[in-house]
Amino acid sequence: MGVSVDNLRGLSLAVSSSIFIGSSYIVKKKGLKKAGATGVRAGSGGYSYLYEPLWWVGMVTMIVGEAANFAAYAFAPAILVTPLGALSIIVSAVLAHFMLNEKLHVFGILGCILCVVGSTTIVLHAPKEREIESVKEVWHLATEPGFLVYTCLVVVLVTFLIMQLVPRYGQTHMIVYVGICSLMGSLTVMSVKTVSIALKLTIQGMNQFVYYQTWLFTAVVIACIVTQLNYLNKALDTFNTAVISPVHYVMFSTFTILASMIMFKDWDSQNATQIATELCGFITILSGTFLLHKTMDMGNRSPTNSEPNEPNALNNT
Repeated sequence: MGVSVDNLRGLSLAVSSSIFIGSSYIVKKKGLKKAGATGVRAGSGGYSYLYEPLWWVGMVTMIVGEAANFAAYAFAPAILVTPLGALSIIVSAVLAHFMLNEKLHVFGILGCILCVVGSTTIVLHAPKEREIESVKEVWHLATEPGFLVYTCLVVVLVTFLIMQLVPRYGQTHMIVYVGICSLMGSLTVMSVKTVSIALKLTIQGMNQFVYYQTWLFTAVVIACIVTQLNYLNKALDTFNTAVISPVHYVMFSTFTILASMIMFKDWDSQNATQIATELCGFITILSGTFLLHKTMDMGNRSPTNSEPNEPNALNNT
């Protein structure tokens, strides 16, 4: 199956985004460690990192990457753009190996290769972006019963995680922080895609900012991003970067693709073979991230300092 021109544009933007975002993890991590050495750590509720220039360099790098990702959603479906985030895991893991001394095990390298293979499979079989002529059309999709139910479930789960689990398990179970980021991320992507479509149509001469729905989606983007950044900073400061990155990717991608299937119905125009191939590609990526997750700490262990029974063995403290 050929790749459409719009999908190629989305592909180029998504790859660029992954390079910037993967690099930002490392720069922000170094900034958080430097700030934590002289002030209250982000993982303990501190905000001293806001005065650390290195953290801001990482933040700007992430913004550039997110801007490219934002633009990618205007041209390609989420099922193509989101899985390509796996490339940021590779960038992050390789840079962490050299810059943070978080060693990359040989099976982690195999995980990187699996991520590339899976991404290539999805790129070659991704569906063509559906034609959207107005933000009102997206609003209709977002207010259908299926997506409303999904949105309500996400809000309830995130509220439960923040109110009940963060105080008890936030410092010892990374799934709490990452779960909040991933769930909110799926709503962020749906809103980002809508706003990027609005910008694309406006540039083409059809002003979409006269509709209140465009501004509502923009407000959702801002609220979700602020929440994600807060808990992502806590996660990065508390746990190993090379573990946070793939786990966040797996959860974020799964929830985002699910949300996109419900809202934009990306697979409606494809047959069973194409869908199965894309699923195989996604599972291949998940396998690669699993290898990265399970073997990254192996690269950091040595016979003299390995303490497998230590509950925070993965923490980079």
